[in-house]
Amino acid sequence: MTLDPDALRVLEIGRAAGGEPFEDGSVAAARAAYNASFPTLQGEHEPVAATLRQEIDGPNGPVTIRIHRGIGAPRTGARAVLYLHGGGWVLGNLASHDEICRWLANLSNAVVVYPDYRLAPEHEFPAGLEDCTAVLRFMAQNAGALGIDPARIAVAGDSAGGNLAAVLALLARDGLAPPLAAQVLIYPNTDARQTADSYRRFGDGFGLTAATMAWFRDHYVRTPDDITDWRVSPLLAPSLAGTAPAFVVIAGHDILADEGTAYAERLRIEGVPLVLRPWLGQIHGFVSMGRHILAARQAVSEAAAWLQLQTRVQAD
Repeated sequence: MTLDPDALRVLEIGRAAGGEPFEDGSVAAARAAYNASFPTLQGEHEPVAATLRQEIDGPNGPVTIRIHRGIGAPRTGARAVLYLHGGGWVLGNLASHDEICRWLANLSNAVVVYPDYRLAPEHEFPAGLEDCTAVLRFMAQNAGALGIDPARIAVAGDSAGGNLAAVLALLARDGLAPPLAAQVLIYPNTDARQTADSYRRFGDGFGLTAATMAWFRDHYVRTPDDITDWRVSPLLAPSLAGTAPAFVVIAGHDILADEGTAYAERLRIEGVPLVLRPWLGQIHGFVSMGRHILAARQAVSEAAAWLQLQTRVQAD
C-alpha cells in the first residue's frame, strides 16, 4: 500500500507546522492546538436548509446540540442521523466536525443532530456515552417536533465518535437506548487494549500516533479495568449479533485499521448486514481533511448513499 498523495501532503503540512505532541503537554494546550488546526484542514462548510442550536436535558446537566436539516430533507418524517465527533474523547466540539455533518445532511437528505458531549478528563467514561444516549432518546421522543421519522434514525461517528456510535448500536439492540436503523463507523476505535499490529505498522509518522492514542485512552478511562469493558472496547462485547446494519470506513495507514477491520469482520460473521469500505491510501482523520484530501467528501458521499438506501429499506 502507498499513501495517497493528498494524505502525504497533509502529513507534510503537519510536520512543517511543528508543535509538540498532545501527550507532551496539558489537555488545555492540546485543545488549543487542535482548535487552531482543524479549520485549516476542514472542507467547505456548505449551506444547509436550516440550522438550530439548543440545549436538552442530559443525565448530569444540559447537553448542547446542533441540528442541521439537509437541503432536500422533508419537513416531516425525514431520516435522521446522530453524529458523534472524534477527538479521542478529549478533543472536539460543535465546530470541529461541522463540515462532515453538513455534507451528511445534504447528501443523505437528512436531519443531522450533532451533540457537544462531555469530554475527558474532566468527565471520564461513561459521561460522554451517557450524553450521547440522552441525545438519542431526545431524538426518538421528540421526533414529531424535529420533523424526523423515529424508525429511520441512524448513528454515525468517527474515531472516538465511531467508538461511541458502535456502543450505542449495542445498547439499542439490548433495549437500553432507542432502536437504530443503521450505524456508520468511520475508522472507529473498538479495542482500548491497543495491541493490534497496526499500532506497530503505523504507530509513528502517519498523523495519529500510538503514544497519543494511549494518552487519549488514559484520560478517558477511570481505572485500567475500564479498558476491557465492552462499552469502552466494543470489540470485546460477547456478541454483536442483532445490531443495526453497518457501514464501516477504514483508513489503510491508521493505527486503528486492524481493530476497525476486526470489528467489521465480527459484524459480518455474526450476521449483521455490512458494507466494509477500506480507503487503503488514507490516514486516520482523513474525512475531516476535506480542504486537502479529495477522498474526504467521497467517503461521506458513499456513506450517505448507503444511509439513504438503508433507511429506505428499514422504513418499508
